[in-house]
This record gives sequence, C-alpha cells and structure tokens, in this order.
Amino acid sequence: MVDKAYLLNAEEIRDFIVNGYIQIQADFPTNLHEHIYQQIEDVLAKEGNPGNNLLPRIPEIQRVFEHPKVCGALTSLLGPEYLMHPHRYCHLNSSGSDGQTWHKDDYVFDQKVRHHRFRWVMAFYYPQDVTEDMGPTGVLPGKQYYNTVSDTNPAQSTERAEALCGKAGTVTIVNFDSWHRATANRSDKKRYMLKFQFTRMGEPSQPLQGNGHTNCQSADDDRHQGLSRHVWNWLSQSNGADSMHVPSDKNGSVSQLIAGLRDTDESVRLNSAYALGGMGESVVPALMQALRDEAEVLAEKNVTKTAANPQGGNPADLYSAQALTEVGQSSVPSLISALGGASWPTRAAAADTLGNLGKLAKEAVPALIRVLRDESSWVRRNAAEALGTIAGSTEDIVPALMQVSTDSEMLVRLNAVMALAKIGQSTNDIVPALAGRLSDEDRYVRYYAASGVTADWNARSTKRFMGRPSDLALVPHNNSRESLLTITHLLLPATTVASLHRKLGGCLACLYPLNSSILQDNNLIRSTECGPAMGDNKAGGMLCFKDAIPQHSFCFYVERGG
Repeated sequence: MVDKAYLLNAEEIRDFIVNGYIQIQADFPTNLHEHIYQQIEDVLAKEGNPGNNLLPRIPEIQRVFEHPKVCGALTSLLGPEYLMHPHRYCHLNSSGSDGQTWHKDDYVFDQKVRHHRFRWVMAFYYPQDVTEDMGPTGVLPGKQYYNTVSDTNPAQSTERAEALCGKAGTVTIVNFDSWHRATANRSDKKRYMLKFQFTRMGEPSQPLQGNGHTNCQSADDDRHQGLSRHVWNWLSQSNGADSMHVPSDKNGSVSQLIAGLRDTDESVRLNSAYALGGMGESVVPALMQALRDEAEVLAEKNVTKTAANPQGGNPADLYSAQALTEVGQSSVPSLISALGGASWPTRAAAADTLGNLGKLAKEAVPALIRVLRDESSWVRRNAAEALGTIAGSTEDIVPALMQVSTDSEMLVRLNAVMALAKIGQSTNDIVPALAGRLSDEDRYVRYYAASGVTADWNARSTKRFMGRPSDLALVPHNNSRESLLTITHLLLPATTVASLHRKLGGCLACLYPLNSSILQDNNLIRSTECGPAMGDNKAGGMLCFKDAIPQHSFCFYVERGG
C-alpha cells in the first residue's frame, strides 16, 4: 500500500493530463545511480544491449521503481494494481549523435486504439545527470492525443518541444502516446535512458485520493478543455456527459460538429468530438451514423504503418468513438446493436468503444462474448480487450476467453490472456484458465498468463517478495548474454502451485528448495539444483516452468505451509 503522502496532487494530475508527462526524483544516495550506470557500461561493452533482459541483468534497477515517489505517481495514474510490462530497453545516445525524428512507440506487438483514457505509461530513468547538450529525451507537450504533427523532422516541426533534463535518479513518467525522440548529443559524454512500460490492470473504482483531489480546474493554455475534463472525470469516477447535457447551441449545431469530425485540422476534430459527446443521449443517433461512416472510410488507413503507429494502428481509432465514450452509458444500447451489423469495421469499432466505457458497459458483456467468434480477427481482438476492461461477472466471461485464448491470431490470444489476467484480480478461479498459456509461442502471451496467475497470490498471500507482486523480481541465470535466463519470480500459495503442477504435468516443472540464499543469490538457477518432489510443497519451494524459448522461464515461490 502506497503512503498517501506520495500520491500526486490534483495539480500534478491535471498537468499530466494536459501535457502528457511528469518528472519524479528517485532520491536514493548518488552511489546507487552511479553503480547502475557502471553496470550498464560493463554489460553493454561486454555483452551488447540486453533488451528485455535489462532488469534481470541489473536487478538494482528494480529499487528505482520501488521508490515511494515513483510508486506513488504510478499508483495515482494507473491505480494500485498496475503492472510493469516485460518490455524494456536501455537507450544509449552517443556523443555526436544527431538524435531521432519525432515518433510514438508501439504497444509492444499489439495494435491498440490510442484511447484518451490512458491505461499505459512509459517511464524514462536517467542513471546519470543529463543536461541539454547531452541529448536528453525530448517530448511535445500536449500532443499525446494527436495522431499527426507538423513534421516528424525536428528541424521542420513547429510544435513546442521540451527537453527532459534531470539529475541522476530522474524518472519521467509519460503518457504512452506521447510524441518523443532522442535529441542531438553535442557533448563528449554518453547519455543512457532506461525505458520501462506500465499498464493499468483495473478501471478506476473510487474517487482520486491523496493530496487535495477535488476537481480539475481548466488551464488557460489547454486547447482541449473538454478532453481534459473527460479524462479527469474518468480518473475521479464522475459520470461524464450523462450528467452534464451541454446544450447544443453552446458549441454549435450537431450537423456542424459532425462535419468537424472530418475537418483537416486535428484540433478541430478533437474539440468537435468532445463538444458532441457533451450533448449527451440526444446526439447518439447522429454519432452512431458518424461511427459507421468513419469506420468504413478509415479502416484501411488506420492499420497503415505511420510515425504515430510504426507497426500499424487499430481500425477502431475514430473520433466518433471518442465522442460516444464521452456520452457515456447512454450510448451503450446503440453500440450493442452495432455489434450485430454487417460491416466488420463497425463491429470492431463498437466492441472497442464499449470496452473504453469500462464498467458503464457491463450490459454489453453477453454481446461481446458472442462476437469473440466473429469472422474478423479485429472484432475478436477488440472484444477480448473490451471484456478485460469491463471485467464484470466472470461466470460466462472466463470460459469464453479461455476458448479464444487459443485463437490462431496472436493479437486475439494476447488480448484474451491479458483480459483473463485483469479478471484474475477479482477471482481465485483463474489459474486453470491461464496455465495452458504459460507455454504459448508468444513471450508476451506467456507473461500475461503468469501475471494473471498472481491473482491467487494477491488474494491469499500475506507475504511479499521484492515489494510488489506485479513488479516481479527478475534475476539472471549467469553472466552470459547468450544463455541469459529471464526468470519471473512469483510468490504463491502452495495450493496454487500444486494446481499448476497438475495442469502442466511433472515433465514441465521442477521444484527447487526454498531457503534464505535463494532470495539473495542472483545466480540461483542452475540445472544441478533440482530439489525435492512436488509432494513436499508445503515446506516451501520454487517451481520453474521452462517454456519453448529458453530465454524466459517463470518461477513460482511456494509459501511455507500455504
């Protein structure tokens, strides 16, 4: 539990919503950051960039993300059950570099709609002092909600840019959809930035708590006050447009605003969407027609690779969908009807919009379960993600998601397993559903499956391992990059581990003894250490599931007497 003193205050959250970033200082003694810096130097020189194995290769980095200020900021933005994603990278900006062009990062091996209700953030950590001449990361404040910028070439772009400088220990948390780049390094020094990703595992369920959260005061420099108010209302659990009913004559006629959704100026499109959404239920028929029209026109364009979506986007990324989300619960019946329409782009957009509404769309669960069998993989993918976000009654959702978790399309499996992991936060029956996916051919599907298994831990364990169960302690197999074994350590009750053992079979697992040295030795996993039989699990131990790709295994620590 994070001390409320470390939660962000209302002004800090408002600034994050408007500008897309906030800087936190992990104010450990300087020698910790110096030690991390030196280890980075050694690893990159001797082994090359470890990629996702950055954290297991240099476990001390975990301490930075356990700092109460960092945890407090992440909790304020993503809720208490946020998850550290396994994708991370050490960015080296060498002396003399010209920097990068402006771009957005992909959601790793997924194609999500870039919702204004942000559920993902990135964290940029500097292990050394970074001044402007060293090529710090640059961002475009306030442009995180835009799919385009004036020019991706920084020499030609006209937007205001901000260089993220800071002392060693600076952690900048940014909206995942922020335009950013490495700037030119004109110094004679190397600049390291360690990038980590975090995601929300549950929708906001209570008003914001902490340092003076009352309301979101609009800022004079905020060009999209309706959008900012919408995000604030979502975070603070206000009802949105359903309780506002903004008169149409305040923002222009419905027909003018519908036309504004197609304007060549992206700022006009954004403001039109929230002006329409603010009108409430009366505008739903016009917005549904706009959704159908927009979905047909933009489906192919939206999946094209661009600087905003280097791997391609989601066909459901539509301005009319953002407006319907602002309308709120009154849009749900029409969106449910659209799930049965003839056009797959409309069905995909309806599924995603229902998911973005979260718990307000709980009546859509049966219809979303039905379209998990849709002929379009986009509809199936978006429906699976939506069910995880809505996360209502699990009686019907879990079996349906279990079935689609074996889908031939990786994007569908990925979102089905992530949905199960989210639902697992509120049920202890999720282990059998996820066990089979621990051997999925995709490493991120496997990771989400392991994360979902921790729900049983969260529900019943009274112990803690490395602070937060969802941050996952990772250690290397040995010092060779080629044979580095990323191990996800999860402390679980013995009954849960026994269930996994029965599900997967003894040939897939071996149990290691649990003793004090296991929690301290970074080279603890060696093939000669195979320990006692599973029947002795109540004495405590570690169950290691080795998947098809030997670079990643999941090790579950068993609680003594659990």
